[in-house]
Amino acid sequence: MIAYVEGRLAQFTVNSAVVITAYGVGYELFLPAHTLCRLPSPGGQVCFYTSLAVREDAQELFGFETWDERQTFLKLTGLTKVGARTALAILSVFRPDDLRRLVAENDPDALTRVSGIGKKTAQRIFLEMKDKIEAAGLPTATPGAKPGGIFRDVLSGLEGLGYSEAESTPILKKILEDEPDLDVSGALRAALRAMARVRQGETA
Repeated sequence: MIAYVEGRLAQFTVNSAVVITAYGVGYELFLPAHTLCRLPSPGGQVCFYTSLAVREDAQELFGFETWDERQTFLKLTGLTKVGARTALAILSVFRPDDLRRLVAENDPDALTRVSGIGKKTAQRIFLEMKDKIEAAGLPTATPGAKPGGIFRDVLSGLEGLGYSEAESTPILKKILEDEPDLDVSGALRAALRAMARVRQGETA
């Protein structure tokens, strides 16, 4: 089992990154959206906790910034009909603390924010997830705790692309106020479109 990868970022795509270890071995890791937003430029150093998902037709390595996120991924993939890609999609929208908050607030419908998850599936996943969290004796988040890190993650991604915090903040705040259900990748795309329009207006 490959549980940890550390090395130099070679390249990245919209959903994965290639990491070259000190021994010259390259691993492609599929990452949550919020992690992709904060990747350094190629050549920068990165490290991830990992989980290998084996299917009949493929072996895929998934990477996470924290041990908690990796363990949550494993719990999600242990649920009925939740594959590795679905678990990654969930963790692209919700951090582990967010999922525990959903359990504390008894809010299964929030899972429908994840692409591909309808109301019935969300309720099934929620019930199984709740049982696993309670059976493991894990702490649940306090009801009403501040959700998500979408604003922070998108702001970090914009800064990595050369946009200053001062110019990004008001645009991003308005986007999330108008569309509060956007996930990290959706908010980042919307922000980039808005920033491009602003800059085009300044140079017109």
